[in-house]
Amino acid sequence: MNRIAITFLSGLLCLAPLAVSAADPVEKSVAELYKEKDQLKGQQVQLQGKVVKVNNGILNRNFIHLQDGTGEKGSNDVTVTSQDTAQVGDQVKVVGTVTLDLDFGSGYTYPLIVEKASITKVEK
Repeated sequence: MNRIAITFLSGLLCLAPLAVSAADPVEKSVAELYKEKDQLKGQQVQLQGKVVKVNNGILNRNFIHLQDGTGEKGSNDVTVTSQDTAQVGDQVKVVGTVTLDLDFGSGYTYPLIVEKASITKVEK
């Protein structure tokens, strides 16, 4: 019985580093986020860029548009939802979950959005 318990615990200890690294956000540019969106669905990502638009208090969350100078028209701006907020012009780091094809209703659909993000202002 002890041998089985030791083998089981050893196996769990070997998997522990995988669990920790799986939770670490993947650093991406806005362009990379669009290119790899299918692979990143449901994963935590980290982005850094400039806030270009803010809509606070909509559907119990804040909507922030972020650009980092990468991508082309249609893939150079990502929408982020958060309980945090920022000001237009702020340089920020964002960590949130990639969601695809989100429909809030009333015509508000997002093929790509980063949800439940934490937003941290960074120095320029």
